[in-house]
Amino acid sequence: MSSPFTWPVRVYFEDTDAGGVVFYGNYLKFYERARTEWLRSLGIGQQFLKESYGILFVVKNVSVEYRRSAVLDDALHVTSEVSWMKGASLGFEQGVWRGDTLLSSAKVTVVCVDRQTMRPVPIPADVAEKMVAARRKTGE
Repeated sequence: MSSPFTWPVRVYFEDTDAGGVVFYGNYLKFYERARTEWLRSLGIGQQFLKESYGILFVVKNVSVEYRRSAVLDDALHVTSEVSWMKGASLGFEQGVWRGDTLLSSAKVTVVCVDRQTMRPVPIPADVAEKMVAARRKTGE
C-alpha cells in the first residue's frame, strides 16, 4: 500500500508557548497546510478554485487528539488522507508525526461552498475526479 500525502513542517519559536512546546492550536495550522498542499499537488490551488469555480473549501468540524508534545526545532511531517467523499463534503484523517511517533491525530470534515452565498455546493466533477484518483494512488 502507498503512503498518505505527507508535508514537512519545522517547529519555529512562533509555534511554541513559553515552555518551548507547540501551542495546541497551532496543530490546526499544520493540518490546514497539509490539506492545502495536498490540493496543490493535484494541480488544484485554492485561488484557482475561488476564481475559476467560485468555490471555497471550509472546515465544518475538527476532532483532534493530542498524544505527545512537539517542541522547538522539531522536524515533523503531517499526513493527510481523504477518508470519505459525498456531494459537497469530504473527510480527512490527518496526523502530525515526529519520525515514527504519532504526536497528534485529527478527523476533519471539509465542505465545498459557493464563495458568495457560503452555502454548500457539490464538489465540481473534475475536481472530485482528481481527488478520487489521488485516493486510489494511496490505497484508500
